Amino acid sequence: MRQPAGTTLADSYVAGIGASLAATDAELARRYPGDPGTRQPVHTVYVPADAFTARTVREWGDRALAALDEHAPDAGTLAGVLGLPGPLAREVHDRVREKLRREPVEDLRIDFEDGYGARPDAEEDAAALAAARTVTETTADGAAPPWIGIRMKCMEAAVRERGIRTLDLFLTALLDGGGLPDGLVLTLPKATFPAQVAAMAALCGQFEQAAGLPEGRIGFEIQIETTQAILGPDGTATVPRLIDAAAGRATALHYGTFDYSAACGVSAAHQAPDHPAADHAKAVMQVAAAGTGVRLSDGSTNVLPVGHTPAVHAAWRLHHGLVRRSLARAYYQGWDMHPAQLPTRYAAVYAFYREGLDAAAGRLADYVAGTAGAVLDEPATARALSGYLLRGLDCGAVDPSEVADRTGLTRAELDALSGR
Repeated sequence: MRQPAGTTLADSYVAGIGASLAATDAELARRYPGDPGTRQPVHTVYVPADAFTARTVREWGDRALAALDEHAPDAGTLAGVLGLPGPLAREVHDRVREKLRREPVEDLRIDFEDGYGARPDAEEDAAALAAARTVTETTADGAAPPWIGIRMKCMEAAVRERGIRTLDLFLTALLDGGGLPDGLVLTLPKATFPAQVAAMAALCGQFEQAAGLPEGRIGFEIQIETTQAILGPDGTATVPRLIDAAAGRATALHYGTFDYSAACGVSAAHQAPDHPAADHAKAVMQVAAAGTGVRLSDGSTNVLPVGHTPAVHAAWRLHHGLVRRSLARAYYQGWDMHPAQLPTRYAAVYAFYREGLDAAAGRLADYVAGTAGAVLDEPATARALSGYLLRGLDCGAVDPSEVADRTGLTRAELDALSGR
């Protein structure tokens, strides 16, 4: 019998399709919850555990400001070094200087792995406890960056127990000092097989249970530094298996430039974030993480802006170009290894969002108003435009009033359009 309103299929048949796909719907929701809707840091700074003190963040800011004052004291010099238009350079230079005074480091990782090395157990024990005390103190007095935590040693047999002990000491001392900070971030390096990530997830769960913490309170980043993390022995992509093995605890995938490059046989002179081997790995990471809520971070360059001004300018141009390249490829975070890289980190990030502000805001305003513009945008593009403006707001590249004036939209409306 035909259905009313000109339809052919029976309501019961349509309902049956829904019932048959209920499990699929639930699996899609579980695996692909979308962006977490929170601010993402634009970089991560790694500091060896024995070099970390309560003054580390301010010292990085002071050294970054000193480098800017010495090698690009005005907007004109910065424009010449980085190839920025004059008006944009003035806006960027002012914002970079203010950022270095106010919040020079957004994300800090206290390193107990490659940057720290193998030490006597008693020495690493003491360093883990000291790191926790300093994190507690700086969090309480407002001197800590928004995100802070440790990179432990990996889950490989030779260092596994040492890494677990350091993590346990660090977390226990944080609890003894008053609790885990809101911006706590843990990094698991050199993940090769899903079982290692699963072990880390189980470890976090066991600690939560033993400490009386809510389930899921502790998450962690996975560093992609081995070829096996990208491609398994059967020829399939491994990254999705790592994310799945984390059982919802994976917060980000961080690309490790030098370990991964070396694993691919890339000679030292050519190990860089823009090497074809790096691009392949990061493309696989990007597709694997899309929609999962797991964020991405690019690696670093080891060409440091030190020495005489011409050498600093050359290193700044390289770093600025690499950061810009990452941003264009939707890698909105990366590693910085030296304080003098902070000026070009923020210069690249601020220029990226400021130079596209008018175009993105105009396109989004046209989309919301239903006005035909030069570009025909769809809902997916509107999500991207909103996400672009929100990232610019989150990092301080643009001001709320600038976005509101150009779009007529509130922050809540931008969040809704972006799918946050």
